[in-house]
Amino acid sequence: MGTERLDDHDYPSLTIGQAAELIGVAPAFLRSLDAAGLVHPHRSEGGQRRYSRRQVDFAARVRALSDDGHTIAGAASILALRGDLADAQRDLETARAERDEARAERDEARAERDEARADRTGHDAPG
Repeated sequence: MGTERLDDHDYPSLTIGQAAELIGVAPAFLRSLDAAGLVHPHRSEGGQRRYSRRQVDFAARVRALSDDGHTIAGAASILALRGDLADAQRDLETARAERDEARAERDEARAERDEARADRTGHDAPG
């Protein structure tokens, strides 16, 4: 195994015990997330669960919301909605940047058009 995999957030490098210890839960909590279909750990050839850093981060966020009084299903819904909101915000920023670029291109084209008209007619371009 190359050490570059350790930088991969999706590489299943942690055992259930290691993952549970990192987020301060019992392994049963992680098994419950698996049973609920919220986290799908990789299985080793021997059938042991292996978690990625991304999965452990998700489990930690579920745990934090659970500690705040949310059910696991509620916490998963909150996290899904937060992800959807973050995606929508990124899409909005992209759309705004594209709009601004299109406006700048339009303004540049108008200025070039006005210059060309002025050159043809011998007048100064409107300012």
